[in-house]
Amino acid sequence: MNKKILIIDYKVGNHQSLENALTFLRYDFLVSHKKEDIKKAHVCILPGVGAFGEAMKNIHELGILDVLSEQVLVNKKPILGICLGMQIMADSSEEKGFHKGLGWIEGKMQKLDEKKNIRVPHVGWNNLKIVKKNPLFKKTEENTNFYFDHSYHFVCDKPYIAAEILYGDKIVAAVQKDNIFGVQFHPEKSQNNGLKLFRSFFNYL
Repeated sequence: MNKKILIIDYKVGNHQSLENALTFLRYDFLVSHKKEDIKKAHVCILPGVGAFGEAMKNIHELGILDVLSEQVLVNKKPILGICLGMQIMADSSEEKGFHKGLGWIEGKMQKLDEKKNIRVPHVGWNNLKIVKKNPLFKKTEENTNFYFDHSYHFVCDKPYIAAEILYGDKIVAAVQKDNIFGVQFHPEKSQNNGLKLFRSFFNYL
């Protein structure tokens, strides 16, 4: 693959597992938050672990909100959000107050409902129910498991849902809108299943 892959470093979380996965797959990539690198990239990955509010604060302080939105919404550059990177694609989050997100996919982040007799945060492996096979799950079998680590989940309209899991109730595991993709789980920590997802995504481009 000759396309330029950019891992957007907006100062949330450790990217090492993601870098290891892409290196194993022999993809060339760059880790940066520079505007010129965002513009030059053919595809971006928005990773992240931590708090929604801090993530959005960092994006504003780095001065990359406008260039990100231009590249994704106007130039239709493909982007994959992972965990927190997917969450901030929503309109808003109720995590530690109210926070505005990027607003790329209509929806909001809500805390997992502990009344459903589930542990919060949700940490561990869960099987996917695939709603949209292409492009993220082209190589993924039904009920394949992926690794999750989160306390909030994406509440959005059905047309944007690419995969779900059952965790107390049905919750969104992946979203898809045009050139915008997001997964709540960590493919970079999901062993061979995660590698298959990356191959499917990058082969689609």
